[in-house]
Amino acid sequence: MFPPFDYFTYLRVRDSKRKERAARFAALGPEYHAPFSAFDKTVVNKPIQELVQEVQQGSLAAVDVLRTYGKVAVKAQEKTNCITELLLPEAETWAQSEVNLKGPLAGVPISLKDSLQVKGFDITLGYARLAGKPYKEDGPMVRLLKDAGAVPYAKTALPITLLSFESANGLWGHCLNPHVPEYSPGGSTGGEGALLALGGRIGIGSDVAGSVRVPAAWSGIYSLRCSTGRWPKAGVNTSMAGQEGIASVFSPMARTLNDLSYFTEALIGMQPWKYDYTVHPIAWRKDEENEVKERKLNIGVMSNDGVVPPTPAIERALATTVAALTAAGHTVTEIATPATADPFTGLDLASQLLNSDGCYTFNSHRYTFEPSDPGADQLTRIANLPRPLRYLYYLFVRYIKRDAKGAALIRNFSLKNGAEQWKLVARREAFRATWHQWWDAKPQQYDFILCPVNATPALPHKAMHDAVSSCGYTFLWNLLDYTAGVLPVGHVDPVKDALVAPYKTTLKKLGCNNTVARGAWKHYNAQKMAGLPTAVQVVGRRWQEEKVLGYMSVVEDALDRYAEGGKYTLIEID
Repeated sequence: MFPPFDYFTYLRVRDSKRKERAARFAALGPEYHAPFSAFDKTVVNKPIQELVQEVQQGSLAAVDVLRTYGKVAVKAQEKTNCITELLLPEAETWAQSEVNLKGPLAGVPISLKDSLQVKGFDITLGYARLAGKPYKEDGPMVRLLKDAGAVPYAKTALPITLLSFESANGLWGHCLNPHVPEYSPGGSTGGEGALLALGGRIGIGSDVAGSVRVPAAWSGIYSLRCSTGRWPKAGVNTSMAGQEGIASVFSPMARTLNDLSYFTEALIGMQPWKYDYTVHPIAWRKDEENEVKERKLNIGVMSNDGVVPPTPAIERALATTVAALTAAGHTVTEIATPATADPFTGLDLASQLLNSDGCYTFNSHRYTFEPSDPGADQLTRIANLPRPLRYLYYLFVRYIKRDAKGAALIRNFSLKNGAEQWKLVARREAFRATWHQWWDAKPQQYDFILCPVNATPALPHKAMHDAVSSCGYTFLWNLLDYTAGVLPVGHVDPVKDALVAPYKTTLKKLGCNNTVARGAWKHYNAQKMAGLPTAVQVVGRRWQEEKVLGYMSVVEDALDRYAEGGKYTLIEID
């Protein structure tokens, strides 16, 4: 059907997929709809090493473990709308016939971002146009997981376009934050964040600008953004196929740090380069993970990226972490980023690289009038302004609104030809070289950099209309291809984290006058945000997954020993 009448096709497909999902949940046996038992709570809280060992030895049935996590999925879906495709009861068959129950992940249920290829199921990415096209075979990632012993049981929510810290689309609806439902769980792997926070075990997401890290921070779980080539990425679909200016990387997410570390080591121990040509044959270096836990560390802190200052709740989480690390005997100092490769320059460069097609590709999958993400709509409008109008808009923002940073982001945000794209890639490589030299030079030589994940806790639904560009604390490390982990610290306190003046006044006092900061801060309200998680980001260098997991352990140990209230408290299943 041709536009605009294909809108009716979108409505028909949307209704059909939602009915199909509801029917699959309704058809589950009564064991999936029963309250959590003592056995279920034991399984969810059991260290992953014990769970795997018991399944391998046969003292714990993989199907029984799966049914516990099926209950988790049912209850999490009711609370947050976090699941797109329910893989039960097929997963029961896989657990009994296809999965290697002697592998390092024997019997571990795993949830997957909607974009991963599982036989018998669609990869819709939230687009109605991609529905009704189930894959005939598992992708390499899923084959690898099954060979390792893992049992896929659910695919999870994401935003249409995959370029948002929301997780909403017209096909499946809004995914809700597991702590405060009026807020986003993060994106683009927000469904994973919500499910894992509510009792899930292990998940896989993708990250091109913060898409596994922001959901971890906003939902209260753990994640690791791997460097390109360290983690498999074959057997997936994407809204921007062919985009390589800022590579999207698939990476692990987990409910606990112990699960995250074990899962990452186990999967790389399976030699994923034999399944996926994009993976570098780098074996797991356990000694590097252990070594960093045994000495005092030199830690750099980037408390402000110079674009969006952290809001009070995030500032307190960072200060709490710095105080705990200092009390543990580590050296913690504020960094001065390279003058010619500062975070704002990185944000401007990364934004142009990621959207060098003028936002054409991620919009090309939509039916006419099919809802898009409000932030992606903003990007599309700017990218498609005729050059003279964009320049006038730039002049208005720069000289009338006196916003140099906002104006700079607008000026060159447009479709690029081949020559312009090459120049951007050359700038990216120069940017990376500058950071490489800076980190090696004295007085830096940091073990890792500690910084916020985002300037705010979770934002309310549809806030991306204003806050789409507030991604610098994560996007910078994608541009550099550095390994970065996220761990939760605490929760927003309505009193301790309240603004003492209106947000515009506060930003003015901080010397911050740009639309990016105002767009994020306008939604900050400690009273409404009370109970939302706060988190920090631990950044290492390229291909330092082992070290970053070790650094995260050091941070969590310091928080547990020295922070008021100890380390982060997970949501208990009930």
